[in-house]
Formats: sequence, C-alpha cells, structure tokens
Amino acid sequence: MTKARIIPPETSQDIDAVQKLCWDYRDYLIGLSPFDAQLIELFYPQDKYAALMDRVAEEHAPPTGLIRLAKLGEAPVGCGMVHSLPDGSAEIKRVYVTEAARGTGTGYAIMNALIEGCRDLGFERILMDTSKPLEAAQRLYLSMGFKRRGPYQDVPPIAEGHMLYFEMDLS
Repeated sequence: MTKARIIPPETSQDIDAVQKLCWDYRDYLIGLSPFDAQLIELFYPQDKYAALMDRVAEEHAPPTGLIRLAKLGEAPVGCGMVHSLPDGSAEIKRVYVTEAARGTGTGYAIMNALIEGCRDLGFERILMDTSKPLEAAQRLYLSMGFKRRGPYQDVPPIAEGHMLYFEMDLS
C-alpha cells in the first residue's frame, strides 16, 4: 500500500488541486441521496460555494486555520482544512479522499495532520460535523478520539437528525 504524503499547499497548483477536490467532495455529497443533494444546495449553493472556494486559501491560513493536501506520487488524492470559530475552537471542514485513495490510510493521515496542526496553532478544542450516510468517516473520527456531541451551531430544521457532531479536547 502506497502512503500518501500530506503537505500544506504551497503553490498555486496545490491550491487549485484543493479547490478541485472540494468541488469533487461537494459532488460526492450531492450524489449520496436526493435528501443530501437538497441539504448541500441549501448550505452550499453553487454560487456561495464558488465564492468560498475563491477565498479558501485566505480563510484557512495560519494563525487561525490550515489546509492539508494529500498526494500519491504527484496526484492530489485528498484534502482537509481547519478554521477558527467565534468561540476560539477549531472546526475541521471538507475532509475528502478520492475513491482511488480510499482504504489506503489517506483519510487517517489527513485527519492526523489536521489534529496536529490544531495543536501547533494552540487550539484547545476541535469541532466537526458529518452526515449520517458517511459511516466510514464516523468510524474514523471515533477511532481517533473524537466524541459524539450535540450541535455546536444553529441547525436548520431540515438538517436535524441527519447531521452528526463531534468534538475533541486538546487541552
């Protein structure tokens, strides 16, 4: 099994790769079910997501965030990012591994790099969410020491019961 390298994106090509992976992730979520597609269109309509992707490098830069890119050889195969919430907690977002890299430990490596990055930036708590259909992601988060919790931000009624929330104490 070839191990992915986990790097901070340093070139414009790396940022382009992260943006493409984020779009692939959005498409993947839309393809889970008609309900998931409805949620993604509610939370991240195409124009809002495009604007977010235009700012991704700035909004996830130290000292309040970070991005990690996974590569197998020179091929980008996954990404994940962290940003600071208003209460000073870190939030992990958009952890995604391409189908070709699933089962290789790439998701674990990305999450481990994000957790270590949160420690390095001085965060004391990490929050994150996922949807119920993403069972492999849930197993990964729990295996890494995250604990289930309730919502940490307002949730539209349509998403209640479909989203799962996780927390890791770093203090």
